[in-house]
Amino acid sequence: MVKNVLAIVSSPRRGGNTEALVDRFTEGAKEAGHEVETVFLRDKKIAPCIACEACLRNGGTCVQKDDMAEILKKIIAADVIVLSSPVYYYSVCGQLKVMIDRTLAGQGKMKNKEFYFITTAADGVEAQERTMNDLQGFADCVPGSVVKGEVRASAFHVGDIKGNPALEKAYQYGRNC
Repeated sequence: MVKNVLAIVSSPRRGGNTEALVDRFTEGAKEAGHEVETVFLRDKKIAPCIACEACLRNGGTCVQKDDMAEILKKIIAADVIVLSSPVYYYSVCGQLKVMIDRTLAGQGKMKNKEFYFITTAADGVEAQERTMNDLQGFADCVPGSVVKGEVRASAFHVGDIKGNPALEKAYQYGRNC
């Protein structure tokens, strides 16, 4: 069965370690015959949620006019969602957190997703547990969803990911999603 895979790269660093892992995942998914799209949050304008709750009263339309409406449509349409983030202070980066908060407008429309989480941290893979909990918290709010895999890698400077076994793990998850 062909799946619609949406990979979300939240790292502000172009060509960095987190992006390299997502590239391997999407390479595997494409080879498996899935439809794959990658969204780079660094290229999008997404304002923080202002907690006005208008989207909850008007059928899911946010009052803010930015790129989030387009991203939310892609999230709703996806079968598989890859959330990736560098670890900043033991949590997801701000770009991803802002996007997650803005998915409130999709409540009731987001459901039955397969999630994969990809993270990198300078402090090693053990330091990523809280970040994975943050990502799991989002998945828990999407009814019928399941986390199918996690890729954690220790990497800091651009290129540190080269030769890391996490690259193969990401590729295999993509091939088997």
